[in-house]
Amino acid sequence: MLKKYRPNVAAILQKNDGKILICQRADHPECWQFPQGGIDEGESSTQALHRELEEEIGLLPSQYEVLAQQDGYRYDFPADTPFKKGFAGQQQTYYLCRFLAKDSDISLDHHQVEFIDFRWIDPADFQAEWLPPFKREVVMRAITDLLN
Repeated sequence: MLKKYRPNVAAILQKNDGKILICQRADHPECWQFPQGGIDEGESSTQALHRELEEEIGLLPSQYEVLAQQDGYRYDFPADTPFKKGFAGQQQTYYLCRFLAKDSDISLDHHQVEFIDFRWIDPADFQAEWLPPFKREVVMRAITDLLN
């Protein structure tokens, strides 16, 4: 039987100084990640990107510029994952976006709270250990692909 993967987008927001945005998850405070989310039925990946960035961190499309996108990133959920909803894992499209706003424009409680903090870091300082083990390889590969 063919595995079914949930389509998903993720955004690597980057300032002009090269630093990237990472966000601390509300449900797993030990985890830091990029804004991301599922692509709804009938929605393009770019539409999902715009919706997710507005919902998760309060940014409008005018506050960032899409520089690149790359798809083909896939990971499987662990067997005991409660949020599988019939999917074996996620198929992700990553976007590299230039941040055009101010830090004060980022709102972590704009919609449903998914993050409790954010920070800007040098890409080389991103640590795989901040992620759940099943996501590490994919995220690190996306960072390498889009930032090198």
